Amino acid sequence: MAQKATIYKATISLSDMDRHYYDTLNVTIAQHPSETDRRMMVRILAYILNAREDIQFCKGLSDDDEPEIWVKDYSEQIHLWIELGQIDEKRIKKGCTKAKEMRLYSYGSAADVWWKKIQNKLSAFSNLNVYKINDETCEQLAGLVDRTMELQCSIDSGQIWLGNNDSTVQIDLETLLEQKS
Repeated sequence: MAQKATIYKATISLSDMDRHYYDTLNVTIAQHPSETDRRMMVRILAYILNAREDIQFCKGLSDDDEPEIWVKDYSEQIHLWIELGQIDEKRIKKGCTKAKEMRLYSYGSAADVWWKKIQNKLSAFSNLNVYKINDETCEQLAGLVDRTMELQCSIDSGQIWLGNNDSTVQIDLETLLEQKS
């Protein structure tokens, strides 16, 4: 019998002074049985960093036709396609082709090796942005996991802080590739 996803709930108070976006995000996150706490928190972080009215978690790990997160309009046009990890060029091409913009958040110990192998191939995608989150930050983010999370996120002048009542994590997001779409 297949394992079921674990359901998490999060209320996130977001103050993004860089984008002048302020909101309280109430999200339900289904953690796939194969997904680690680190990966789930990177997924939540990507959601927060791109928060807007029509943002949605997708099937991601469970469906090759959908990203981790996307922004679609009422006509089903995909404005933003978000992926996580060290995905292959074929998957990147798919996201860049289907959406106006694609963002990839790389993390983990293999991120540097992956980037060295793929970076020269990615300049062809004019609507792609790639960011990296270091291992130490991912580990600290995993420490925030709880079945019901009350999180606060503050973004100002590129500085990102995410925390709960007990601890706060400073997130250093490294830009690997930033192209204007």
